[in-house]
Amino acid sequence: MTFDLTQLLAERAADNFTLHERHLNPQFVKMLKTIGFDRRYVRAEGQYLYDDKGQRYLDLLSGFGVFAFGRNHPVIKRALTAVLDADLPNLVQLDVALLPGLLAERLLARMPSQECVFFCNSGTEAVEAAIKLARAATGRKRFLCCDHAFHGLTMGALSLNGDAIFRDRFEPLLADATRIPWNDLAALEAALRKGDVAAFVIEPIQGKGVNLPGPAGKGNYLSEAARLCRKHGALFIADEVQTGLGRTGRFLAVEHYGVEPDLVLLAKALSGGFVPVGAVAGKRYIFDKLFDRMDRAVVHGSTFGKNNLAMAAGLASLSVLEDERLIENAAERGASLLQRLGALSAKYEMLKQVRGQGLMIALEFGPPKALKLKAAWTLLESANKGLFCQTVIIPLFMRHRVLSQVAGHEMLVIKLLPPLCITQEDEDWIVDAFDDVLAQCHQLGGAAWDLATTMAKNALRLQAGA
Repeated sequence: MTFDLTQLLAERAADNFTLHERHLNPQFVKMLKTIGFDRRYVRAEGQYLYDDKGQRYLDLLSGFGVFAFGRNHPVIKRALTAVLDADLPNLVQLDVALLPGLLAERLLARMPSQECVFFCNSGTEAVEAAIKLARAATGRKRFLCCDHAFHGLTMGALSLNGDAIFRDRFEPLLADATRIPWNDLAALEAALRKGDVAAFVIEPIQGKGVNLPGPAGKGNYLSEAARLCRKHGALFIADEVQTGLGRTGRFLAVEHYGVEPDLVLLAKALSGGFVPVGAVAGKRYIFDKLFDRMDRAVVHGSTFGKNNLAMAAGLASLSVLEDERLIENAAERGASLLQRLGALSAKYEMLKQVRGQGLMIALEFGPPKALKLKAAWTLLESANKGLFCQTVIIPLFMRHRVLSQVAGHEMLVIKLLPPLCITQEDEDWIVDAFDDVLAQCHQLGGAAWDLATTMAKNALRLQAGA
């Protein structure tokens, strides 16, 4: 029997939800159906998704940042096709292939302060590699991370996560991981002063909440944190898995703050949305401490980390980033969106703040002052903290076909992470959609509060059942 993927997809097109309920994650399917996100997408192009009814959606998730250059980019597709057509040897292992060297060369050209690259399969694998590199380089065991940080879900990376919901039921994790407050230099120095810290691992902008560091310029939080790490013999590791490759309007987010990390972690966008890839870029002396003898040349690795398809996807992604001037577009569109969405806070009292950098944007909400609205807000938040955001996200999707997400567990923050290729038309679409939905949210008796009441009752029912 000849395998025909096109025929298989056509024959089983309507089975996606059934298969996931039966064999994968039924709770996730239940959640999608509950909030009305159970669409069957059949095509994707750039920043848009299309369902089986022909409706177009604007994707402000971009696969949690994976599709920074849009979906199904033709340049990246051609690169992958070229690799497959070339019948290249792949993962010989006792060999040094050309494509990993070419991608390392291109990456390091964008990061002049770094000298070496290690390739792996994901952001969390990059964090795991950085943990080993830091311990080998410093001879120390302890790591520092920030409250509300997110660095991945494998056991080492999970130890550095700031929110308990990800760690609960999986402990004990690394015993030598200490969480400190975000933007608190005094707490950082107090922890470093003990002299046992291998590294401080930090997102330049926190993904959970889009929390910004202290202001750019001399004496900012990140540059001072890096200085303190050097002073006390610890490495400064920048987790740029989500912020890197142009997301914030610079190639790396640390560039806004004049910081040169000891290690930089990349993934997500480097894949072009096709083949998983992660990377750790760093100083040569750090790598030389890990791979310090011939018999230790393979002491750390990743079986699929340097595969030809991933390396080709990375090379093509960097080319697209430069040729289409997507970093510049992220800076321009991001600044405009921040200004236009920020202006809505003057119209809608529950919109407390709009913040971000480039095309990594947060809208933070808070309780209203009007008594009737305040009562409704209190009911909703007492049922489930952060539930108000769903009264915005669901109608954004249902009425305006804009796909967005809550920025973190029990947060009153909606996060926008659109592809870097969005246009002026897309920008108008986003602003108009939020304007309409927020207007509805500020009217008692409207559809938004009917939805809110239903969700609050469901949340209370679930709590009673638990």
